[in-house]
Amino acid sequence: MIHNTKHFIFIPVLILELLFSFCCSAFSDSNSLSMLYGGCGGIYFYAPQGELWVEVAKQDLNKRSNKTYLRAILFGPDRTVLDEVTIPDDGLSEGSGQGPVKRTMLRTNVERPGIYGLNITVSEDRYGEHMSWAFRTNCKHYLVETSRGHRDARHEEPLVLRDEGREGDVCFLPEPTPFSIEISDIPGGITSISLYDTTGKIITSLSISTEGMAKQEISSGVPRNNTPWRLHLPNCRATINIDGVTRWTYGEPWENLSLWTPDLSSWFNFHDNRWLLTPYNRTIYDTAGKQGAVQYTVHNNGTKPKRVSLAIEFDSGQEWPVTLSTGEVLLKADEAKPVSLEYSVPANGDEWTCHIRATVQDESRFSTWSSLTLRKGEAPAAKPVGIPIKLEPYRHENEQFGYLPDYPLDNQVYFDYDNQPYILVNDGLFITRGGAWQKTTDARRGDNGETIPIRPAETKVAFDRDNDIYFLGRAGGTTMLLHSRDHGATFTAWAIPGSGSFDIEQFSGHNHPAGPPPLARFHETARDPNMIWRRINDLDLFLPVKKPDGSIEIGDPIPVSKQSIGLSVHSGIPSSMVSRGDKVHITWGEATDPADNAPGVPAFVATYDRTTGTLSKPSLAGYGPPANDIHNTPCITMDSKGYLHVLVGTHGRTFKYTRSLEPNSASGGWTQPVDVGPGLNQTYVGMVCDSDNTLHLVFRLWLNDTRYFPAGHYANLAYMSKKSGEAWSEARPLVVAPFSEYSIFYHRLTIDRNSTLFLSYDYWSTFWFYRTDHRGNRRSLLMSSDGGNIWQLAPSKELITE
Repeated sequence: MIHNTKHFIFIPVLILELLFSFCCSAFSDSNSLSMLYGGCGGIYFYAPQGELWVEVAKQDLNKRSNKTYLRAILFGPDRTVLDEVTIPDDGLSEGSGQGPVKRTMLRTNVERPGIYGLNITVSEDRYGEHMSWAFRTNCKHYLVETSRGHRDARHEEPLVLRDEGREGDVCFLPEPTPFSIEISDIPGGITSISLYDTTGKIITSLSISTEGMAKQEISSGVPRNNTPWRLHLPNCRATINIDGVTRWTYGEPWENLSLWTPDLSSWFNFHDNRWLLTPYNRTIYDTAGKQGAVQYTVHNNGTKPKRVSLAIEFDSGQEWPVTLSTGEVLLKADEAKPVSLEYSVPANGDEWTCHIRATVQDESRFSTWSSLTLRKGEAPAAKPVGIPIKLEPYRHENEQFGYLPDYPLDNQVYFDYDNQPYILVNDGLFITRGGAWQKTTDARRGDNGETIPIRPAETKVAFDRDNDIYFLGRAGGTTMLLHSRDHGATFTAWAIPGSGSFDIEQFSGHNHPAGPPPLARFHETARDPNMIWRRINDLDLFLPVKKPDGSIEIGDPIPVSKQSIGLSVHSGIPSSMVSRGDKVHITWGEATDPADNAPGVPAFVATYDRTTGTLSKPSLAGYGPPANDIHNTPCITMDSKGYLHVLVGTHGRTFKYTRSLEPNSASGGWTQPVDVGPGLNQTYVGMVCDSDNTLHLVFRLWLNDTRYFPAGHYANLAYMSKKSGEAWSEARPLVVAPFSEYSIFYHRLTIDRNSTLFLSYDYWSTFWFYRTDHRGNRRSLLMSSDGGNIWQLAPSKELITE
């Protein structure tokens, strides 16, 4: 419910002070606010037992006609959503000036102390440039995290204060190394801004230039003592940047933690204790009498060793058989250790919950908790799911369906000729042996016999006709082709000459490399400073050869293009190459002269003939709008008859489809490229072809209806198919984002040897607050064994073979 601002006019200030803990962001007893912020983000509360409330206000600036619906979500330590409210757009016209202040209240009763939070997002305004927000709360200890939507640039979260005429403070934790404070947009009449330490001792005064700007360098010699400092502003209209608070150096201890407070007394040590115990919650299903275990991770985000005690808590009278593997964990700085929570399913009842409390054994006694919910019976994930899956804030596949598979979820799954699964992770390759997953973690260099750790360079796994395994890795600055002749038990690494981005031909339905899979190398030679997505690359093709002794000869590069736009494979994982017999087909997009006003990125296809050693002239497959955009990577596959199928990638536009007129040849002509559907806003091609020659396509689809959100566009992970000789099907959303505005799914579509589709995806929101709060990925694996009609979250048994 939205509370009318008139309700605040007649409440005496003395009563408010008795009832509430005020801070500099508190409302006054009139309709004005004492501090208004730009940007999005949220607040973390270190809440004791008792009632917790937070009041949120929003004021539209009405600088343009966008609809700014503010969504406020109050959540608990285990990320259970406790309350949720939306403050709508004020409905005023563009240019009408600041609108009325609208306010609302969120409440919960805290039964277990810990870290609670408030998530603030805004529709059609992911940077918080067209509205201001403020809050007040009865919680004495809290920190604001200013976090907007992402930009395709260095992460910065400037503190934008929009409350001219009132003084206030910005309190922050100074980083230990030298740092800079920069302030701009300072109103006239102010000559200096003072910086104090936590005791109130002045550190320095920042002089204000005639342009309303101030800058101060702080040396490492000024004592920090891991305590907050206070920047006092005589007038709360300013834009503030502080190294270590609003911008960061890659790899620094508190990177991306944009934490601060307007009230020094509200400070608590959250930096050192971020992600203390994760996951925040787990939901599992099992049968009566069964025993099992769930793994949690205790993490030290601080720079000093830490001892953390662990304990299990139950609701009154709700104890059930559950134990921790240890009651205490000793952690080095920036170290994480797993702990196991072992349970037995009671005979009586249907659902049980426990809470795992983690408490730091130091003077702070910082403490928070995660939860485990055990339900009797079969998990909904074991059956087909209703499509689309509507992700909700803090309620993804595990919370909704009890999805908790045994297989690795780091990346997509590939299948060899025996239909055995393989999954790459950041330090090895997972394979199945004896009904269990095992990881191969090292390889031997083919040139000198040195043992090296496996460090994959990308996520694809490929196979040749001998069922040997291949993938790309790195050793130092060298890209390697890793090869196994014993089903992944051991690997030999072979150096690939040159540098850049590499791709490897992977199975997409009907391609069968005669020998080691072909490789593509994209070596960037230029970037356009005026067009962020315009890149120029040399594209070369490698055709490795396997010798009789099992060694690999990479061979010389075969030049393909000097104008390649590059390769975009983080989502879609498009295929650049397909092979059959002695023919290798490669597709790529090219950069064009911006003055030419090309209708899009031109996508080309060429065929290399191993027998003659010649590369055909490039054939134009079509244009993927907009021009000069690396997102528009094309994708190629082939059907059982050898016909080539190409989707021309786009960025927020409709994909173009074309097919070769001759089998196993890019030179015999192509069908006229056509849109796969009318008016679809598509990005990130993922395509395979099944045994019936049906093409399957997965992509990100933008929609801007109001089915799930009152305003703004939103992302869907969508699916289409094309049966042989028929048109493309209508787009069908499979997964819907939990927030409006920008999202991606890092989706990868693969197919096994029986034409079962596997769709791996990892939801990614533009909003830093949501992403930073979660430790690890959220990747899930959908599968369809009936050609894309019915989907389910892949059960563990589907990927395990004896």
